[in-house]
Amino acid sequence: MRAAVLHETGQEKLEVLDDVEAVGFGPGRVRIRIRATGLCHSDLSAMSGVLPQPAPFVPGHEGAGEIVEVGEGVGHLKAGDRVVVCWLPACGACPACRRGQTELCLAGFMNAGTPNFRRPGGDVFGFAGTGTFAEEVVVDAGCAVPIPDDVPFDIAALIGCGVTTGLGAALNTADLEAGSSVAVIGCGGVGISAIQGARLRGAAEIVAVDPVASRREAALEFGATRAVSPDELADAKQQVTAGEGFDYVFEVVGKSATARTAYETTRRGGTLVVVGAGAMDDFLQLNMFELFFDEKRILPSMYGGGDVLRSYERTIALWRAGRIDLDRLITHRVPLSEINEALDQMRTGASLRTCIEI
Repeated sequence: MRAAVLHETGQEKLEVLDDVEAVGFGPGRVRIRIRATGLCHSDLSAMSGVLPQPAPFVPGHEGAGEIVEVGEGVGHLKAGDRVVVCWLPACGACPACRRGQTELCLAGFMNAGTPNFRRPGGDVFGFAGTGTFAEEVVVDAGCAVPIPDDVPFDIAALIGCGVTTGLGAALNTADLEAGSSVAVIGCGGVGISAIQGARLRGAAEIVAVDPVASRREAALEFGATRAVSPDELADAKQQVTAGEGFDYVFEVVGKSATARTAYETTRRGGTLVVVGAGAMDDFLQLNMFELFFDEKRILPSMYGGGDVLRSYERTIALWRAGRIDLDRLITHRVPLSEINEALDQMRTGASLRTCIEI
């Protein structure tokens, strides 16, 4: 079968090969025919080494498709079922799951160290234990979440990561209050989803911050009340909040520099939500006095900070009701053979979300 493979961490190009085999099928596992997969910035981060991932590997973790085959002991799925791929399934038994913090379950991360694929030259891993830049993938049954028939595969793929992460940051992690002032730093697919979440919660002012003009324009269409470049953020803070700072600031870039800017842009007693996935050697510096004196809440948001399955259901309900716009999040569609062009679009900020049609 075909899959896009990164041979070594640090390479910028993927090679689309037709000699890849999805492996690991057996009890408790399912085989999925991928129909659509989104390109998420985390895929780029894994390719560059910002996020740890054994190589060679097949990127992709935001996918949807059809069940081809179910292993022994899988009773809730059957061949032909339409599913979204969940890269962070909850085991239901660990301390985090028992506390109700299923987004902190580590079971899914353990899958990243087990090869999902094989080539004549040896084993190939799947990013985040999945690897959806492939025609088929074998995963634990818990990674395959059924979706209703009226949800297209491309929309379902977005729900599998970016939309759930951004919406959840606003609705779950921040628990944003109506009438508040908000700034969102980084307006790709996840940032736009955070903007939609802030709009849903009734934020009075939503300032979108991004260096790419087309993304700023898109942010306005999705609910931002104003959009500025990073150099204009200080002026926006003055104009919107009289210099006090925003009630909520979402950092959706994953860099210490933007996180520090986000902290300084948050008002005293306000909330900074860290959504971007950054590198382990990139440190955010805060002094002990400002932490005490400013009493700003710093809330990391992992995969939207809530129960993933409930978040999927909520997102589908909001999409059906027309309360959120997922269709226009997909700005580009390409076949798997053009995956490298899609990577370049994301690197330059030309796309919000690219759908890879497989």
